[in-house]
Amino acid sequence: MTTKPTVLFICKHNAGRSQLGAALLEIAASDRYTATSAGISPADEVNPSIAATVGELGLDITDRTPRKVTAELLEAADIVVLMKPGLELQATPRGTVLEWSFPDPTSRSPEDVRPLRDAVADRIQHELLQQ
Repeated sequence: MTTKPTVLFICKHNAGRSQLGAALLEIAASDRYTATSAGISPADEVNPSIAATVGELGLDITDRTPRKVTAELLEAADIVVLMKPGLELQATPRGTVLEWSFPDPTSRSPEDVRPLRDAVADRIQHELLQQ
């Protein structure tokens, strides 16, 4: 039995984009990947609009807690996805680093977040799942 590659999604607060990426990968390919997320400066909770739009797909992430990216997480990840280019990490990731650029969903309604959700899902499909 081989271990599944770990994908670590990172954004500034681990409340929106990185939580969204991890959740969407979990929905699309939990049998192929271990999806996780972290942030440079974690917020207190997951963005409610992100949680609502992920919930529409059948996954409840409302109880997840944003966490800080650590050297240990970066070392454990086979793929690191920066959901905002140019994020400064405290250590060099061991795995492949992808830099994606998605807008900050802070203060956006679920209706405004759905296009972001769909764009992230599309990027996951084309850049991670079709490898």
